[in-house]
Amino acid sequence: MSEVVRYSEAFKLRLVEDVAAGKYASIEEARRGNGIRGAATLSKWLKHYGREDIPPKRVKVETMNEIDELKAARKRIRELEAALADAHMDYCLESVFLDIACKRLGMSTEELKKRTL
Repeated sequence: MSEVVRYSEAFKLRLVEDVAAGKYASIEEARRGNGIRGAATLSKWLKHYGREDIPPKRVKVETMNEIDELKAARKRIRELEAALADAHMDYCLESVFLDIACKRLGMSTEELKKRTL
C-alpha cells in the first residue's frame, strides 16, 4: 500500500505563488522540484486557489527570421570550431617539426630562433 502524503496549506500557497511569479519554467518543473508525486496535484491546487490563468508550460514564438538567424549562427559556430581545431593541429605539427629540425641540426629551438632573427 502506498503512503499518502499531506501538504500544509502554507506549502500549497507558497508553491502556487512561486509558479504564478514565474519561479519555475513549468508546472511540471515545480512539481518535480518540490517532490510532489501526483501528476495533477499541483494543477488541482492552482485551480483551487483561483490561479487557473497560469499556463501549464511556456511556449516560445519565433519569427522565421529569428529561426534562420539562429540556424546561421549555429552553423557559423560549427565552422569556427572546426577552423580553430585545424589551426591548433597546424600549431602542434609545426612545433613538433621545429623540434625535429633542431635535433637534426644539433641545436636548441632558442638558438635557432636567435639565428633567424
